[in-house]
Amino acid sequence: MNDEQNQPNNNFSKALQPLLFSIMLVVGIVIGIKISGSFGSQQKNMFSTDNQSGKVNEFLNYVQMNYVDTISKNRLLDETMSALVQNLDPHSAYIPASELAMTNESLEGNFEGIGIEFNILNDTIFVVAALTGGPSEALGIKAGDRIIKVENKTVAGVKITNKEVFKLLRGEGGTKVKVGIGRRGVTDLLWFSITRGKIPVNSIDAAFMVTSNAGVIKIGRFAQNTYDEYLEAYQKLKSQGMQHIILDLRGNPGGFLNIATKLCDEFLDDKKLIVYTEGRARPRENFYATSKGFSEKNKIAILIDEGSASASEIVAGALQDNDRGIIIGRRSFGKGLVQEQTDFSDGSAIRLTIARYYTPTGRCIQKPYTLGQQEDYALEEVHRYKAGELTSKDSIKFADSLKFKTPKGKVVYGGGGIMPDIFIPIDTSKSSNYLTQLFIAGIINQFAVNYSDKNRSMLAAFSNYERYEKEFNVDDRLFNELLHFADQEKIKRNEKDIQKSAKTIKNQLKAYIARCTWRSDAFYKILSNEDKVMQEAIKALQ
Repeated sequence: MNDEQNQPNNNFSKALQPLLFSIMLVVGIVIGIKISGSFGSQQKNMFSTDNQSGKVNEFLNYVQMNYVDTISKNRLLDETMSALVQNLDPHSAYIPASELAMTNESLEGNFEGIGIEFNILNDTIFVVAALTGGPSEALGIKAGDRIIKVENKTVAGVKITNKEVFKLLRGEGGTKVKVGIGRRGVTDLLWFSITRGKIPVNSIDAAFMVTSNAGVIKIGRFAQNTYDEYLEAYQKLKSQGMQHIILDLRGNPGGFLNIATKLCDEFLDDKKLIVYTEGRARPRENFYATSKGFSEKNKIAILIDEGSASASEIVAGALQDNDRGIIIGRRSFGKGLVQEQTDFSDGSAIRLTIARYYTPTGRCIQKPYTLGQQEDYALEEVHRYKAGELTSKDSIKFADSLKFKTPKGKVVYGGGGIMPDIFIPIDTSKSSNYLTQLFIAGIINQFAVNYSDKNRSMLAAFSNYERYEKEFNVDDRLFNELLHFADQEKIKRNEKDIQKSAKTIKNQLKAYIARCTWRSDAFYKILSNEDKVMQEAIKALQ
């Protein structure tokens, strides 16, 4: 986990739900309202229809002055605006000023802090890695270090939370924070005065060779720096012999449209249509490929699943509709609504849906939704699973009106999301309840971090993860140590489940240990050995 995120508290929203529902019944969206003045009308005139924005203002003032408990006026406005916008469609959103900076960080590609990746293990802040180019790396802070004190305040053994760690370590660039580090083999605390700075947030999770001529580039989201990161990853893998590309967009929630189109331009010939947008108040706007592109001659496979959304679907749809590459996996999420962000003077913002995305053949990416049924929309993946869609392609029924043809005559389907050319069901053959419990409790990761910390010299002797992958095995002794650790963490043993999932557990453990030393490339490379979608992509490209 990077020192970069927060979780909002929904208790206030739930408590005011009846009030917010009342507002939604009588008031339309009002953008840019400012609370000022005092409640000066009689109660019978509270909902005057002379001025709709004034009605909202009067309502909020009335609630603040007369509600049974004390309510912050600004927070009431934030909650009201949020509830109103959320009931337009599933993706319009109001973002309070207190959350906007953090919301933007993952897409802007950087944040300000000390530059570490950390876990909280055994009630201690454990440094998984000092981020490359960050202030902590420059000072010599290492993987395995424990942060014991921050500004002379003890932070170990006090049940500290991730949110509290973020608050302590993050801050404006140029400011300093003093940390006391515990290091294995060193008796006294090591003190570092760290000057906070800009920390890059990578959007490409991994880039590695999966065969002698096929490279994998896994994109986690489409942020401002994604295209530059892609070019860097492409050149790195090309120097290692890459001829075919596997673009892994599974679980990618999307991001910036212009970055998605720039990536598509890498694969498509000049003047090929990539995507177009259109809305009630926005005329059709087409996005075309240009003559530039390093990857126009490479064979390409695109991996998607039910977690691939928005910009991911633009890329998959553009390449599929232009008969460029092969799409492998499961039907994507179906997020085809275009949001435009408008910032308010108080630092808050609204992301309002202003158009829809359409693929080159005319397919609308957006899946159907019903106003006010946000919970059903959010739980559609569960509905898909219950309907059998994640395990059987035949469970998906398409009407003739949803069939489209590519220039070469291939049939593609609309109706929401991108349907892959090769369907790969979820692999349930090795899954079990015991394996699920290990994941939920983070057991494999915790054990791997502890194991790596105790065996850094042995792991370093492998020199690179390719050698580690070939020579390191999770033998029965190490496997049993993991099971014993799970016992200590109150994970109930199930021998039948353990036997069923043993191979997967061992591969996961090997991957997590690799990540502690060689980071994400090693992690995903080792996981690919058990990844049926990845193996199908290799087969298709060869």
